[in-house]
Amino acid sequence: MRGHAGGGASRLPTVERHLTAIGRADLSAPVRQALADRQLATGRSVLDYGCGRGADVRALQRLGCTVDGWDPFFRPGGRIEPADVVLLTYVLNVIEDPAERRVTLSKAWELATSVLVVSARLTWEKSKVRGENFGDGLLTSRRTFQHLFGPSELRTYVEEVTGARVVSAAPGVVYVFKDETARLAFLAQRVVPDAEWLASEDTTTAIAALVDYVERRGRPPRLDETPRATAELLAQFKSGELKRLVRESADPGTVAEGAKRTTLNTLLYLAVELFNGRGPFGSLPLSVQMDVRSFFSSYREACRRSDRLLLKLRDDGYVRDAMNASLVGKLTPTALYVHRRAIDRMPTVLRLYEHCASIAAGRPQEWAIAKLRHQGRAVSWLDYPDFDRDPHPRILTSYLVDLHSLEASQTSYSHSANRPLLHRKHEFLAPDDPDVPRYQRLTEAEAKAGLYENPHLIGTEAGWEAELVRCGRTLRGHRLVRRVAD
Repeated sequence: MRGHAGGGASRLPTVERHLTAIGRADLSAPVRQALADRQLATGRSVLDYGCGRGADVRALQRLGCTVDGWDPFFRPGGRIEPADVVLLTYVLNVIEDPAERRVTLSKAWELATSVLVVSARLTWEKSKVRGENFGDGLLTSRRTFQHLFGPSELRTYVEEVTGARVVSAAPGVVYVFKDETARLAFLAQRVVPDAEWLASEDTTTAIAALVDYVERRGRPPRLDETPRATAELLAQFKSGELKRLVRESADPGTVAEGAKRTTLNTLLYLAVELFNGRGPFGSLPLSVQMDVRSFFSSYREACRRSDRLLLKLRDDGYVRDAMNASLVGKLTPTALYVHRRAIDRMPTVLRLYEHCASIAAGRPQEWAIAKLRHQGRAVSWLDYPDFDRDPHPRILTSYLVDLHSLEASQTSYSHSANRPLLHRKHEFLAPDDPDVPRYQRLTEAEAKAGLYENPHLIGTEAGWEAELVRCGRTLRGHRLVRRVAD
């Protein structure tokens, strides 16, 4: 934990805030998230406000970032100057004075010129914090304080203090952008990542990269959408020549599929944008603007269609039909379960369902399976760390977001002696996933051996092991073999 970032004298001097600062060798989870989300890009200045012992500062410096850190106890001489990115990492939860907590957040927001990254410990960590009730939190035996936030509480609190829309990046991590265009660009990056370009080393490969883009996006790019190296190699051609080359080289069917996919992706983005606050056309990222111009008669028409998509998310029958029609995932009487490798292959309304939950309360960094309920509109991200290696992976955590209340909760199975586990792994994946044949062979062997005759028993470790013993079988990797008698 960090020391506090407030500059004034504490009203309750018995609280030893600096004792919450821990030594760490690697980056904190919120800073890893900001790196993954490209918020700590090269050329951006960073201020770690309330940096504690400075582990994130040192790690970011090793990565080549321009970063300063300040902390009232450990780095009182650090520079407090405006920066593109301000990190307020596990600071708000250690300040016992609500007024000072608010001032600290306001100051951090004032210092951020591009984005403020705020993180806090969450209510489900209460079992790790022992103490007595104190103000709006807990006072530990070490005289440290913790105010544990609910995910929706953190989002609401930061929006209230900053007066800006907040995007949930992960559980307990939110981003606040100074510029609305930057917020919309981040949403686009989360919902519809930019198509990656093939490398261009000469004219031939540059043309191949252009054709590949057109086939995947369904439209030609504008010059300022094109990587500089590719643009320079293609500059020798006139516009008409490039169009002819693409027309002669691109597969029309593939281009049509790309156009259909981009149209649906644009509707998905605009629907998510409405869920989190829609801006004018000119504030959209350039690539989205071009998609709208290419595949819709107008921005208004695109918004109308995306609004209808968002309304369909409320229709239980429509959502259930989409789940029945999905070519990926395992459908049960209560939910659709989809592996993260197949999540973008779900019908568009189901992708919207999952994205709305992630934008509302943050998608966890580690997860393997997304669970979408038929009714009640709730998404759970289930972490099976050994999904690929373990023939029957055991669950580690479940993070649930209720889209009606926007409340979130986490369940940990790390100390459970009889964890739930998965069967028929191939059913969670897309049919063309390269691992499907191997997983399916195992399922067929297990069914043939009689291991699925008692489905009510095999959902947990103990029950599954008992059935293996009953059938005289054991597992070696993804192979079912006869059990050797003791």
